[in-house]
Amino acid sequence: MKHVSILIPRGHTSLVNIEGTHQILGEVNKILSQMGRDPIFNVKLVGLSRATTQTSGLFTVNPDVLINDVKKTDLIFIPALHDDQVRAREMNKEFIPWIINQYKNGAEIASFCIGSFFLASTGLLKGKQCTTHWIFANEFRNMFPDVILLDDKIMTAQDGIYTSGGAYSYLNLLLYLIEKYAGRDVALIISKAFMIDIDKDNQSQFIIFKGQKGHDDEQVKKAQEYIEKNFNEKITIEQLAGMLALSRRSLERRFKKATCNTVTEYVHRVKVEAAKINLESSRENVNEVMYNVGYQDPKAFRETFKRITGLSPIQYRKKYNREMTP
Repeated sequence: MKHVSILIPRGHTSLVNIEGTHQILGEVNKILSQMGRDPIFNVKLVGLSRATTQTSGLFTVNPDVLINDVKKTDLIFIPALHDDQVRAREMNKEFIPWIINQYKNGAEIASFCIGSFFLASTGLLKGKQCTTHWIFANEFRNMFPDVILLDDKIMTAQDGIYTSGGAYSYLNLLLYLIEKYAGRDVALIISKAFMIDIDKDNQSQFIIFKGQKGHDDEQVKKAQEYIEKNFNEKITIEQLAGMLALSRRSLERRFKKATCNTVTEYVHRVKVEAAKINLESSRENVNEVMYNVGYQDPKAFRETFKRITGLSPIQYRKKYNREMTP
């Protein structure tokens, strides 16, 4: 039987992550028993103190055991920690050596949503792929530049470390792990019972691009503001560099450092975000939308749109524009 440790951090934590994981893994054991197979998960809530009260004061979680009582575990779940991430790490720093030691002794680790910040603070994600909630992607990159962030992914898996994207995408990671340990047949039953879309692997369609301005480079901010006001026109790097009295090389270097995007990629993301809003709310056809945001080549527009959102413009409209739904 696989020993599972669901961490109960101090502070403001996702109770949904905790209770949902506990409930679904318990259901896996019931299904296996009904199939005449042995249960495979021994699930424990593992905390730092006997009663862990949320900072809101509304809820208290009583762990089954404390970390010092768990000498060996097989799978650790880290829920989303919603406090300021530096403060959350400080409040829960006693977990860190325990997590590192368990991983070195063969345990696997899964973080949900912004639980990836806490996981990254252990150093175990250095040089590895991970994902997190898309809203916090830039903050994550700034805090952990040595981690390979794939913010368009629903989940990642590398070297026994798993991460999930934003909010309820933790359910997709759970299904992945259930399939790994209990088989595809059980994962499908859980998928249907809890109505979880199995095999979803991309959160790009949910991303709302608002521009990355949480930096101090005023010249780059001017370039961003110009792009956002004139996205429907042709914008070149040379044009922006001349406007700001910078060399092209200097602008590209500073822009990438400040926004985590190249200038060209930023222009495309601004255009596609405008196209998304249009597709969600208007009855204009795809070509009209394309021209409105400054594209002239339908093939280039479709390819760029799908690369950024994971859907074609037509698929996006069908999914998000209620007026256009038959």
